[in-house]
Amino acid sequence: MEETSELMRIRQAKAEAMRAAGQNPFANDFPVSHTLEEVRLDAGETAPDMNAVPEGATRYRVAGRVLAVNDMGKAAFVRLRDRSATEANPVFQVYLKKDLLGDEAYEQFKSMVDQGDIVAVVGPVFRTRRGELSILVERLQLLTKAYRPLPDKWHGLTDKETRFRQRYADLIMGMDVREVFRIRAKIVSFIRRFLETRGFMEVETPMLQAVAGGAAARPFETWHNALGIPLYMRIAPELYLKRLVVGGFERVYELNRNFRNEGMSQKHNPEFTMLEFYQAYATYEDLIELTQVMLSELCVAVHGRNTTEYAGHTISFQAPFARYTVREALTAIADVPPELTGTLEGLRAAAAERGVHLDPKASYAKTLVFLFEELCEKKLIQPTFITRYPAEVSPLSRKNDQDPEWVDRFELFIAGNEVANAFSELNDPIDQKARFEDQVAARAAGDDEAHPIDYDYIRALEYGMPPAAGQGIGIDRITMLLTGRDSIREVIFFPHMRPEVFHAGSGDGPPDPSTAGPANGQG
Repeated sequence: MEETSELMRIRQAKAEAMRAAGQNPFANDFPVSHTLEEVRLDAGETAPDMNAVPEGATRYRVAGRVLAVNDMGKAAFVRLRDRSATEANPVFQVYLKKDLLGDEAYEQFKSMVDQGDIVAVVGPVFRTRRGELSILVERLQLLTKAYRPLPDKWHGLTDKETRFRQRYADLIMGMDVREVFRIRAKIVSFIRRFLETRGFMEVETPMLQAVAGGAAARPFETWHNALGIPLYMRIAPELYLKRLVVGGFERVYELNRNFRNEGMSQKHNPEFTMLEFYQAYATYEDLIELTQVMLSELCVAVHGRNTTEYAGHTISFQAPFARYTVREALTAIADVPPELTGTLEGLRAAAAERGVHLDPKASYAKTLVFLFEELCEKKLIQPTFITRYPAEVSPLSRKNDQDPEWVDRFELFIAGNEVANAFSELNDPIDQKARFEDQVAARAAGDDEAHPIDYDYIRALEYGMPPAAGQGIGIDRITMLLTGRDSIREVIFFPHMRPEVFHAGSGDGPPDPSTAGPANGQG
């Protein structure tokens, strides 16, 4: 840290020396004409040798961060990176010659520009003797003086905690990290287009809610000073989206943040992004078909094929996906005899035989789902729909017409993770109120995640909601799948962490102007 502090003082001294000479180390007066990749595409096929650059050659105005400097005395090669950098083309080379720039400009470059600074250059393109495309610099201007040195030269950060805390530095150094978030943006953009071409309208519903409904989870609580009431960060937008279906918007979606005050893990962050959409006059069977098409086309849009690599597996999004009921999955995947899956006693016997510890007070429905999660979930590698959940654990789902103990619901699992949850919607207000009351009883018995009663939502249903189906898809988990990342923190720009403790004089914070030293050191 002491070394970092000293380098920062040297760099700040350089900035002060520039100011004393009437130059701005944080200039904002250089319009660029091209990105570095646009230069590569525009001039790559026709670039001449340096000695054959014609007088009227195009002069490119570009800017980028200095990643490396190869100083050869009277000339230097500098490698720049801008927003167009990719893993295939992470940097672009520019070439400075003292006899072309002039003594004063060249010496200023050598004394004032450091790795990490952002510079602008103007010049024509040529190819070096080794064939590398380069800009012959006729003018150079410092746009931003970087006080803090780049980490680990320019090969990236290796400590994960530092990477997540200083995502800005992680993005500067790691082209693979940038690519993850480019893919994430592509996923979000694709999903919006996919739904909108099918008549869905994007909407926004409250983030702060008086009743934290729509899922079984513990909310974050806050207080509204003006109204004098507690409010909750939403755990799901579901009940508000269905209010819109009641109001006549028959195909709606929201792609936004949810918040759950629960544990953190490789798969869980308290703040996460979900897609939820609702379609009137549809069933969960319709959403199975839609989901298969969406994910297959999404994979092709990202990778150019309908397969992706994840955790050593080749995941195929070729329809149709595998499909089991919860009970069938226990038999097909965990070898639980089918006769044991139909009773609480049978499930307890199956659990005891496999060393799974159960809550002795849990009902048949909760025990069935828990046993499935323990014995099957991690083994569902290829995309698999699990259907026919008990009504007791699905308080917002429509009961099956033939067997009301079960609901018309599916969850989609890929690579051992749940990535989607969908069901035909319960639109009978009397049934909904009764199920809410069952949840209140469960909360009174100690279930902190039981769903509260939302009387206004019941009132909305009393106006009549058309038959509908709805679905939620975890954007973070889909991004993990399509980028091969095993942690949700790798696909969120700024994942939640414990606050960092800063220490004065450690190099953690910005430099103190009063400690700036001479400008002739090397930063």
